[in-house]
Amino acid sequence: MSTVVETILSNHPQAKRDSLIPILQEVQEMEGFISREAIASIGKHLNLPTSKIYGVATFYNQFRFQNVGKYHVMVCRGTACHVKGSAKVLEAVKRELKIEPGTTSRDGLFSLEIVACMGACGLAPVISINGEFHAGVEPDKIKGILNAYRRKESENVK
Repeated sequence: MSTVVETILSNHPQAKRDSLIPILQEVQEMEGFISREAIASIGKHLNLPTSKIYGVATFYNQFRFQNVGKYHVMVCRGTACHVKGSAKVLEAVKRELKIEPGTTSRDGLFSLEIVACMGACGLAPVISINGEFHAGVEPDKIKGILNAYRRKESENVK
């Protein structure tokens, strides 16, 4: 068990089932995702089977089971973005990064997430990369947007 998870669990000494979601949130906030090891530790601490913990964690789309990439790409699929073509934008992102939503590229540089709404409907379709919004995105612009982040990364390496 990681020391982070140990610390979180020690802050919840008499925790019961109703503490599961707050504990999962704390683990994800501190570690970036919820690992199998964390789930096993939480299960022991709360005296719950891991299947119950997975059941809760997979029900809520806020929880991740894989660390996000250095550049976390979120594609809005809300109504306004959908009407303005976000399905094609999503396909372009998947094609360019060669990953599916909920996964991270092998090099750890990019991860992809679909979100229901970013609250930027007037800018549709919208993607966000590490909180930086890109408005009015068209599928043919995706490669250039992602390449800008790749260039930024290669400049940081030099």
